[in-house]
Order: sequence, then structure tokens, then C-alpha cells
Amino acid sequence: MAEAAEATAKTMLGEISQGHLECPICFCRYKDPKILDCLHTFCLNCLDGMLSKQQPSTGKITCPVCRKETPVPDAGLPGLLDCFFLSSLVDEINQQERSLETQQQATTSPTCDQCDEGLEVVSRCLDCEENLCQLCKAAHVRFKRTKTHRVTLIEHLEQKDVPSADLSKTYSLKCPKHANQEMHFYCETCKMLACGTCAAIDHRSAEHKYSEIANAIRSYREEVNDVLQKFQSSKEEFKANEESVEHARNRLKIMVNRACSDIQAKKEEEIAKIERKSQLLTDKVTEIGKKRDEEFEKVHTNNKKKMKRAEEIEAAVTDLMKQADDFELLNLKPKVMHNLEFQKDLKFERVKHGESFIGVKCQDVVLDKDLGDILHEEKWKLKTEFGKQGDGDGEFRWARGVCCFSNGDIAVNDIKNKRISVFTSTGQHKTKFDLNTLYGISVTSDLLLANCGDHVKVFDKNCQLNSEFNLSKPDVGDEPYINTSGTTVDKDNLAVVVNQQRRVTSLYNLDGSLIRDIPGAPIRQEDIAMCNKGRLVSAAYHCSALRCVEITGKEMFTVSTSLGDKEAKPAGVCCDDAGDIYVTLHCGDIGEVHHYDSQGVYVDCVAKQLWWPCGIAFSPNGELVVADQNSVKIFHRV
Repeated sequence: MAEAAEATAKTMLGEISQGHLECPICFCRYKDPKILDCLHTFCLNCLDGMLSKQQPSTGKITCPVCRKETPVPDAGLPGLLDCFFLSSLVDEINQQERSLETQQQATTSPTCDQCDEGLEVVSRCLDCEENLCQLCKAAHVRFKRTKTHRVTLIEHLEQKDVPSADLSKTYSLKCPKHANQEMHFYCETCKMLACGTCAAIDHRSAEHKYSEIANAIRSYREEVNDVLQKFQSSKEEFKANEESVEHARNRLKIMVNRACSDIQAKKEEEIAKIERKSQLLTDKVTEIGKKRDEEFEKVHTNNKKKMKRAEEIEAAVTDLMKQADDFELLNLKPKVMHNLEFQKDLKFERVKHGESFIGVKCQDVVLDKDLGDILHEEKWKLKTEFGKQGDGDGEFRWARGVCCFSNGDIAVNDIKNKRISVFTSTGQHKTKFDLNTLYGISVTSDLLLANCGDHVKVFDKNCQLNSEFNLSKPDVGDEPYINTSGTTVDKDNLAVVVNQQRRVTSLYNLDGSLIRDIPGAPIRQEDIAMCNKGRLVSAAYHCSALRCVEITGKEMFTVSTSLGDKEAKPAGVCCDDAGDIYVTLHCGDIGEVHHYDSQGVYVDCVAKQLWWPCGIAFSPNGELVVADQNSVKIFHRV
């Protein structure tokens, strides 16, 4: 057991030495370690060797680790700061290794190192670091050269415990100018330690500011701790920046994939157009050819009939002329000559030879230019607008919410007309049905969810009632709320419901069963969107802020919303596939749509000069659909 413990201790000492006490240049334990300005430490001899290989007149030495330069003092490299901590630690490790070696030698019955007799060791000279037998010990203490050496009995060494390394040990430094005087002061002006005599002689003038080492180190540690705390803040800032970079990269990847998909779709669309036009042109050519061939066939048939009649007359007259006698021929002369008159009228119809040609001159459907232009910046433009104030089909009194089906159809929640209207992606009115959905609508898996106060109705894409479910019974006066964003319901078909009076936001299954309450989530009638990271983003209208919390309730950020230097009220919110946030804002008579990244950092203004924008949603093809009170506006990237 003792041998195993000694081996373990020796291994640990080796690991400490290799990991912390070896010079990065020579890979040996430090000898006269010196600290450079970059705080990297090297042996004095190693630095000297490096300096001799550099340009002789630079007056600086380059750190081999970080390449930072350190000015060489006037006294040369020995004038660099000593690393007393590493020097002391190297001495401590060396002493421990010697002690372990002594113990190991003691357990293996060592023999005398001074003679060849193989006698038992009784003592050890600490200066020579040799084991001595009884006779050699007597000679050792008599010789003039070794009589002052420290010789101790071997059992004393065996009984001595191996000292443990104390890495927090402090060391008393002696003044290099005044022998045997310890350093007690630190001069802030000269940035150096001083003994009492140095302080009284060299640092006594008014410009010198010095203090006791304990006070100086306390102030120094406080200053370092302040800077280290700033480093910690920088780490947090870096982490946030890394998240922002990662989000930007993910969004870029999504946008690249979407752009490639759009190109592929455009290619297929253009190919389909060419195929349709090709088929149409082919059908026209075929039809023309068929009609002309029918005309040719008609001419051929008529000519053939005439030729057949001529051949019949020719054959009959020929036979008659051969077989009948003269009297009979004369009697038949009128008839024969009448038939032969057919030859005078025998005219064959000629075809229009030019109509035997048909060709095609194809147009350049795909012109000599790119299929499309690359958009390097995200800019939005109004693509189309539909609706006006009124009560008729396609008219609104307050279009508060919008959401989109997978085929592009748009459902609009008109809270004053108390109905939901459905339009095509181009704004053509399809259908409507009366429903008081003051608190919002949403689409998931082509199912339309309409919040009717204390229950939710679910309609299919044809706006036929599919099912309905009651919400968890709130307290008296509670008003459940489902927001108008198309991302209200996440991919797992979970609905977010706000009960304002109970001041709680909850997560529900679509069958109405409560999953759990969400602590820290919005507790007012606010528009909410669920992004792809499982976060809830809310437009906090009453406090003019954009809030984001995780589904667990942990707050991610809260940012104030404004138009220029004026506070603005957010009314609607939605998120794109990458998690970026789009918000409708109004300030007085001014309405806009703003874009924020997933961390709540303002990016850009998407749309201006809106009337009273509320609900906002993304269409399947990435267009922004905005409910602007008396109309619906669709914006696309340009």
C-alpha cells in the first residue's frame, strides 16, 4: 500500500510539473522564470536564445505563444520581472520528489554510496545527497571539505512526513539594494516594491505615492476583480452575439433554401407554360394540316370521278365501233357523239400547291437574360389591397385579425360586422359566415380556430364546422383569448389562451384539455405568436413593448416599441420560419410594420403609411398579410 501511495504521489507530481511548471520553449522545468508583458512565462536562458535569433536592434522580444512584443529592459533580459510563484513551486516540487526518492530508497534497504563494501546505510548527507554507512559517516565528518555538511540519521528521514505543496504560500522578498531588508511597500508611481530604506530615500518626494504591500495588494485585487467582472459581461455579450450570429446563419440557410425552391418553382412554371404553348401550337398546326388535307382529298375524289366516267365512255364507244355494223353505227351516231361531248368538258381541278406547305416560326419564350434577379436586401412593397368600409361582401368595419390556409386563402376576422370572411390569395371574396370572434382566429393544419369567448369553434378549409370545445372554466368575468397570428398554434397543435381576468396564460390541446399554465407569459388581451424555438412573442399594446418568453415562462427579452422618437403601440405580431419577428404598430394616425430579429433587435421598417394595422400573418409563399381596419394589404419582397 505504501509503495502504491508513493507511486501515485510521484505520478501526480509529474502531471503537475508537465501541466504547469514546464517552459513552452524547452519543455523542461522552469529555471529563472521571467514574465513577459503578455503574462506568458519562459526560462531566462530560453528567452536569451530567442533574442539572439531576432533582429539585433529591435529592443523588443516577441512572445512565441501569442506574438505580442515586450520591450527589453536597459539591464537586459535579467531585468524582466521574476515569476517568484513558479520558482517557489518548482523548488517545492523538487523537494517533494527528493523526499519521495528518500522514502523509496529507505524501503529498499539502500547501501552506502561512498564505498563499495555494500554496508548498511545509517546516515545521509543532505548537502551531498548521498547515503553513508557507519565508517563513511565517521570519515565524512572528519574531512575538512565535508565536515560542515548536514548529516542526519536515516531513521529521522523515515519518520519525517512528506511535505505537501502549499500553492497559496506567501514569500518574503529581500531588497536587492539593502541586504536582509524585506520589502514592505509598493510605490504606485514607480510600479515597484520597496523596503523601508528605499521608501525613506528613493521614494520620499511628493510625486511618489506608495503604500503598504497589504493595502496595495487589496486595491490591486479590487481593480482586477472589477476588470474581470467586465470580462464576464463581455462573455455574456459575446454569447448573445453568438446567438444572434447563429440565428442569422440559420435564417440565411432558410432564405437560401426558400430562394432555391422559388427558382425551382419558377422553372417548373415556365416549363409548364412552354409545354402548354407547345401543345397549343402543335394542335393548331395539326388542325390546319387536317383541313388542307381534306381539301386535297376532295379534289382528288372529284378528279377521280371524272376520270372514271371518261374511261367508261371510252370503253363503250370503242366496243361499239368494233362490234356494230355501219347501219347500226349511223343510227347510234347522235348518242355516240353526245357521249363523246363529255371529253370537251373533262377538266381536272388543280390543287393549291402552296397550301401543301406549313411550318412554324418559334418565338424566344425564354429570353437571353436571367430567370430572375437576386435580392440582396430585404425590401417590401405593397403587392395588392382589397376591401373597403361597409357591410357588404368583401367589405369591413374593422378587420382586426388575419390568418392563411395552405392554399393561400385568407381568413379575415371583422369584429364589428361580427363575421369571418374568406378570400382568395388575390383578394376575391369566396364566402363568409356570422361569428362573434372578438378575441381572434388562427389556422393550423388547414383548420380554422375561432375564439367565441368561452369556447373555440373549429372549421375545415371549406369553412364547415368541424368541432368545438369549451375552454377550462375561468372565474367570473374571465375572457379567454386566442391571438390572430397564424403561428398561434404550434406544430404540435397546441393553442395558447390568455385569461385576462385570471391573469394567466395557458397552453391547451385542441380538444380543450389544459396542459399547463405558463408563468411569466402575457396576461392581457395581447397578440401572441409562437416562434419555431418554442417561444411566445407578444405585442404588449398597453405598455408599448414587445415581449418574449420561453414556453417554460423564462423571460428572454422586453423591448420598447416606437415610431421615430415617439412611443408606439404594437397591435399584431407574427414570426417567420427562422424566428424573426414582424409587428404592426400605430402612433396616433400613423401605422407601420416593423421587423425585429429573434433577440428583439430592431432590423428595419417593412411598411409605412398604414391606417390602423392590427392582425398580421405570413402567407404560404412568404408574403405578409396585414389587416388594416377597413382593408387587407398584402406585401411581398422586391
